[in-house]
Amino acid sequence: MPPIPFNHARQTLDEAMAETFSPDDLPLEKSARYTELKAMIAAVVAGETSLTARYATAVSLLVQAFAPRFFWTGFYVVDPLKPTELVVGPYQGTLGCLRIPFGRGVCGAAAATGQTQLVKDVHAFPGHIACDSRSKSEIVVPVYDASGALAAVLDVDSTELAAFDEEDQAGLETICAILLTA
Repeated sequence: MPPIPFNHARQTLDEAMAETFSPDDLPLEKSARYTELKAMIAAVVAGETSLTARYATAVSLLVQAFAPRFFWTGFYVVDPLKPTELVVGPYQGTLGCLRIPFGRGVCGAAAATGQTQLVKDVHAFPGHIACDSRSKSEIVVPVYDASGALAAVLDVDSTELAAFDEEDQAGLETICAILLTA
């Protein structure tokens, strides 16, 4: 049988992932689970030119791997027409806020500072935007493109207080670091 060209191999990988992915197959230990997810996401998005497809893939795999703790998971993308505003991108969860200015709320703080925001109690965060009142904790991670410019932020909310820790931060940061460069 002749070798399969790269594009067909990638399509086969995408189809195989869609048909066979089960969070039950991931390691139970959190950091190992993030490591496995990073490899899976990198493999699926390699060569993909659509940012929407890259973001949607990451959201889908993260939600499946960490449900129900990941109550709302999605990306807010820097609007090219309003470069100090985030606009909702691919997500899974309840209705999200459509736009968030840099510096406002947890997502806006991550965009303005370029640093991950790990918030154990969103109600104690100054200027928190309550898109869904059931959210109690949140982590927001900046996503940079290959040139180093801020492209988006990954926003994950939970209905549990203190649902995220430094292990989540490290895992999500490694995934976001390769998301647009793999």
